[in-house]
Amino acid sequence: MLPIESPLMLFAPLTARSVAERVATQLQLTLSPSEEREFENGEHKMRSLDTVCDRDVYVYGMLCGDASASSNDRLCRLLLFIGALKDAGAARVTACIPYLPYARKDRRTKANDPINTRYVAAMFEAVGTDRVVVLDVHNLAAFENAFRIPTIPLDTATLFARHFTAQAPNVDWVVASPDIGGVKRAQRLRDVFAKELQRDVSSAFMDKQRNSGVVSGDTLVGEVRGKHVLMLDDMISSGTTMGRAVAACRKAGATRVYLAATHAVFQPQARQLFGDTDAAPDGVVVTNSVALSEEFARHVGKTLTVLDVAPLYAQSIELLHASKSVAHLTGV
Repeated sequence: MLPIESPLMLFAPLTARSVAERVATQLQLTLSPSEEREFENGEHKMRSLDTVCDRDVYVYGMLCGDASASSNDRLCRLLLFIGALKDAGAARVTACIPYLPYARKDRRTKANDPINTRYVAAMFEAVGTDRVVVLDVHNLAAFENAFRIPTIPLDTATLFARHFTAQAPNVDWVVASPDIGGVKRAQRLRDVFAKELQRDVSSAFMDKQRNSGVVSGDTLVGEVRGKHVLMLDDMISSGTTMGRAVAACRKAGATRVYLAATHAVFQPQARQLFGDTDAAPDGVVVTNSVALSEEFARHVGKTLTVLDVAPLYAQSIELLHASKSVAHLTGV
């Protein structure tokens, strides 16, 4: 049980400060002070510089790896800090992690495969994490089944719907999924989009197969001729799946094709989405759940748009701290 009117504190590692500071501003707070220290052999520590005893603590972490640190390193550092907060007497610690590493490996597809999502969940539980707030996890059912502590899965449907409604409110839209596995996610966006536009929105999906990392299948199910297509996925990594979907939509007569993905986990192969090829869409919209590398950041303001998740996280933290429902933010 939390003490009555337990004060709220928000922390963030240095790598997540840029977004976390905007979350704090939305909450009319300042980030709580902390110290981070690097040791010569690559080890690290992070500690609070204020007392956290009996406090309701939130930690905002960005866990996608990049050239400066791996997902493993950032995950380990966050876990150690959460453990330190609990040892220091925090009444409750909530991990706010928009991008959950290893969420794509949530089931066995080959003999002796790991189920990494479950192992990551166990690590959060082991250090005493009380709740986890994530954004557009790869497989919602697998994510919720992996954790034995409360989980709050936020989604970006409203964020994307409002953006595209403002950009082109008077055209015929189709919300599409690049594979069958993402159909439910696309349907959620279609419903929110239709509410914003105050009219029906069509749907479509690609029939895709993946075997040993090789993607095949180019059948588009749904009518896109003469329409604007919004192709949605939880993340873009190599861009291969999205590129095939863009080419299929153009071949089927789509007027314009836009890509939307929460997590911009861009790998070098994703350059194809920003070149002069059939795989290049008319625009790509992502969020700042993952920091962009310099190579892809140069496209911002041109064919790449980045939406801010700070207001969404601030709203969820405010509701959770007040013990109010976040159901209307979760999309479930």
